[in-house]
Amino acid sequence: MVVDQQFQQAVDDSKNLADRPSNDTLLLLYSLYKQATEGDVNVDPPGNPFDFVSRAKFDAWEKLRGKSKEDAQKEYVALVEKLKG
Repeated sequence: MVVDQQFQQAVDDSKNLADRPSNDTLLLLYSLYKQATEGDVNVDPPGNPFDFVSRAKFDAWEKLRGKSKEDAQKEYVALVEKLKG
């Protein structure tokens, strides 16, 4: 239960970071969040080959296939703590 609480706090903290993270870091935050809340990718890849943002998000989440929700939560918390400084 402690990990869940830390994760929820990190989600809240991520919305109030002093500096905007890089796009790569934002993708990592997104993919860890999705893995932590939904588990493995459960949607089809984007159909539009020119929708680069959706494809990048899908691919980032897909790379985490098999990672447990708890491990994703822990990594998300650690990343947000690092970004907070």
